[in-house]
Order: sequence, then structure tokens, then C-alpha cells
Amino acid sequence: MESFPVFINIKDKPITVIGGGDIALRKVKLLIKAKPKITLISKTICKDLKELLVEYNHKIVIKSFQEKDLKNPLLIVSATNNIKVNKKISKIAHQKNILINVVDQPELCSFTMGSIVERDSLVISISSGGKAPVLVRSIREKIEALIPQSYAELVKFAGNLRSIVKKKIQSGVKRRIFWEDFFKSDYIQNFILAPEKLNLRLFNKILLGMKNKKTGEVYLVGAGPGERDLLTIRALHLMQKCDVCIYDNLVSKDILEMVRRDADIVYAGKKQDQHTLSQDKINMLLIKFAKQGKRVLRLKGGDPFIFGRGGEEIESLMKNKIPFQVVPGITAANGIASYSGIPLTHRDHAQSCLFLTGHLKDGVINFDWPKLVVDNQTLVIYMGLLSMKELVDNLVKHGMLKKMPIAIIESGTTSKQKVVTGILSNIKLKVDKAKIKSPALIIIGTVVSLRNKLNWFK
Repeated sequence: MESFPVFINIKDKPITVIGGGDIALRKVKLLIKAKPKITLISKTICKDLKELLVEYNHKIVIKSFQEKDLKNPLLIVSATNNIKVNKKISKIAHQKNILINVVDQPELCSFTMGSIVERDSLVISISSGGKAPVLVRSIREKIEALIPQSYAELVKFAGNLRSIVKKKIQSGVKRRIFWEDFFKSDYIQNFILAPEKLNLRLFNKILLGMKNKKTGEVYLVGAGPGERDLLTIRALHLMQKCDVCIYDNLVSKDILEMVRRDADIVYAGKKQDQHTLSQDKINMLLIKFAKQGKRVLRLKGGDPFIFGRGGEEIESLMKNKIPFQVVPGITAANGIASYSGIPLTHRDHAQSCLFLTGHLKDGVINFDWPKLVVDNQTLVIYMGLLSMKELVDNLVKHGMLKKMPIAIIESGTTSKQKVVTGILSNIKLKVDKAKIKSPALIIIGTVVSLRNKLNWFK
């Protein structure tokens, strides 16, 4: 983000506009809506602009611009067609720390005016920093179509009732939840269709329900294998809704960026053998925040129920009578295998697939090895990188061919994805050479040999 979006209250504030043509007219039409005190400076001024300024009682100065004309305005808009003059004005403004917008010259600006969608007090601004104005206009058109004019009345209605809600609901968290529930209710849809039927009945019903609500809710959400575009729509919805987010190590920074910005973020750790918080402490945190009336997002890499210990957390929540939801995620096996060009099952190679974890509760790999050494079967091992040598040695010991294909995938589905393939007998050397690090997934089976043909993600 190169520019920080800010809404400035310019009502009754001094604004200087330099230029008297059509471009200046366009900018003044926008500015007037915010009710500033405009001083326009130009040797010539078009008829429509002059009439507009006179109508709204703004000041017109018919002369060429000079530095002394800048009497500490809040901001300046330079709308001349003279590049040299625009550069001069920009330089002066920057020296005096006055906000400056030079029309169609973003490199000279300290602020730019976005394309605006307006519904009275509801204002949406879209900007590309001057890089793609046509794209911005296209986006504006889409937003215009999505937001009916009746939203202006809705904003007024909500504004008039803010004090009532604040008086009846003391908790800031609960007030926000109330408004979120209210704006997503059937009431809003009815209001949009028929704003003249505005009444307080449903409003008071929702308000009473929130006032009496004592417990929050926990969302156990699968964040998928790494790439944020693989999040489910439901997951994204709850990520934007939560008050607290407790996340694991496998959740990427890109995905965390999509959590509601003012939510409290708590890192639960959960690296192999390096637990920042024990599972018991995580369970206690979920219960603690929920009992405070907060909506708690438990964000896990992959799927909560596949080596994610979601079952243990649900047991704790149920014991304490905490409401919860579970949102499945694309588990690492499915997502990473797909992005690596390795089908987990294939008519000619594998009719079954086993998901295994290389990090068991007692810290020891203790599989039923003979059942793993089966023809036409794919093995997927989570968290197995550190114990890979022991894993390979035991598979060979119990009859698996040394030439069995194997793949190790680091940071699967992301731009940092790294795939190393080989056979059981040489994979350790290849992994060491490639410096593969956790998190990594292991896939074993003849399906790995298909990667050369099916690899699509590069």
C-alpha cells in the first residue's frame, strides 16, 4: 500500500483551488458537497465554474497564481493545464507542509482524490494512486450497482439510534456484534426494498436479544494448505467477524492479513516440539474469551479434524457449554498434492490412500508397518520431515522397494513451494541438498512418478 486512505473533515475549512477550466469545475463540484470554504485563483474562469462558486458563496480571485496567495489553506488543488505552474505549486505546498493534489500528475501530489461512491454520509473511495484510473472507474460502477440509494436512509436511521444502543448495551464488543447482526438481518433486506416501512420492531427485538446474551462463540476454522485463495467463503466470513483470533504456526501471514483488523491476535505456536501454548492452555483461552462474550476464531492450517486436534478442543467446549461452529478446510494432503501434480489416487497406481502423522503423542513413530507396505496404495505423512530417515528405514525393512517413488513438498500451494522427488534410497541426500525445511509434506507411492507429466503449478 503506497498511499494511506484517510477521510478528512473539510467543512468550513479553507481550500485553495488553482485553475478555472473544466478540470477545476469537476474538482470543485466534488469539494462543494463537503461544505468547505473555497478560494479559486485563476486568470480566466469558465462560465459554469463561476456560477457554481457564486451560488455557494465561495471566493474567486481573477489573477495569476503567486506564492503569497497561499494563506494557510488546509489543502490545495492544482487544476491548471500548465505543467511548470503545477510543479511550482507542488514544490511550494510540500515546503509549507500543505496537502496538495495536482490533477493527473500523481508524482506531484501529497494526496489524491479517489473515485467516490456516495450515499449521503456513506462514502466509499477507490484509488489506484493514479496508475489505473479506467480500472478504478470500472470498480466504481460495480459498487454503484451493489449499493442501493436507500442505504443513505439506513445510515441516518442507524446514526439516530446509536445513543440508544450504547445506553442499553454497555460492552463495546457486544455493541459491535449487535450492529453486525442487525445489518445482516431480514430487516435490512426489507428496508432496502421498502424504506418507507421503517420501524423499530425488529430493531428492538435484536437489541433485547443481544442485551441478554451472556456467552460468545468459538469458530474452529480450517485455513487450508497455505494459499489464501483456497480459503472457503465461510472461513473468510468468520475471519472478518471474530473478536479474537488464536492461530497456529501453519497459518500463513497472507491468511492472517485477512482476519478482521481490530481483532486481538494470539499466537498458539504449535511447531513440532516447540509449543508456545500447550493444548490445555489453548482450550482454556477459548473458554475464557467465549465467556467474555467474544467471538473466538480458532484458526488452523489445513483442516481442524485432520491432525488438527479439533476434536480435543470441541470436547472442552462442549464440557463448558460453549457454542461453536466448525468450518472444514482443504487439508494439506489434498491441496499440496494437487499443486505438486501428484494425484493421491489413480486407476493405474493407487486405489487407496492413508493419512499418517510423523509426530505422535508419545513422540515415537509406532506404525503398523506391514499394513503400510501394500501395493496400489499412497502414503501421505504429515509432520514427518524430522523423522524421515526412520520412516524410510522401517518401510524398507518391512518390504517396501527401495526404488519406490517419494516426494517431499515444502510450503505447498504457495509461491514458495519447493518439491523434491526421488526414491526411498536417495531421498535423504536430495532433501539435505535442497535444504528442505518444515512445514513439509511427504507423499510415498507410484503416483509420485506422474508428477513429470501432471505438474502444472510453476
